[in-house]
Amino acid sequence: MRPFVTLLAVALFVTPLAAQLPDSLPPGVSPQTIQRGRLFYEGPGLCVSCHGKDLKGIPRAGSDLTDSIWAGGDGSYESIVGQILEGVPADQSVTGTAMPPKGASNLSDAQVRAMAAYVWAVSHQAGS
Repeated sequence: MRPFVTLLAVALFVTPLAAQLPDSLPPGVSPQTIQRGRLFYEGPGLCVSCHGKDLKGIPRAGSDLTDSIWAGGDGSYESIVGQILEGVPADQSVTGTAMPPKGASNLSDAQVRAMAAYVWAVSHQAGS
């Protein structure tokens, strides 16, 4: 019953997530964490400027975060956290553009983890 409640909460509180989220969230991630992460993604995390509000990427800037292609990572929650914290060098970037650590933002590590939860949830909504 608990996984159902979690998924229902995600469906109700996190847009644009579809109902196709995986059965379980990563350890330490809640629907509320994902929602906070969306706010950081769209605001002080500066992600929108390169990855777009829809997370589909901007040519020659930021890669598509909704597909299953992860430069230098495997798409797992912890991998996404690491990529945001450490950045992505240009030679490992899908677009050829480097991503600076924390996207050049001043977010705390906890805020980065919330933002990574949002990116993870969106990227896994179709089971990719």
